[in-house]
Amino acid sequence: MPGKFDLTITTLQHLLDDRDARAIIDEVVPELPHNPMVAFVKGMPVDKLLQMAGDKLPADKVDELRQRIEAL
Repeated sequence: MPGKFDLTITTLQHLLDDRDARAIIDEVVPELPHNPMVAFVKGMPVDKLLQMAGDKLPADKVDELRQRIEAL
């Protein structure tokens, strides 16, 4: 059964607005919601952002975030 979010089309803003997804984001990458760059990328699909985050976040954090969000 597919999860609640399709990260290829779900935007970062949508995840930040969702209580469950936000709790995961706050736990795994607590600095993300407060990063000033979020204002510029919040309309982008999360999958694209996770690909771009490769040099900013450790791979294990990217994988954990993806897996936990997809499991919702």
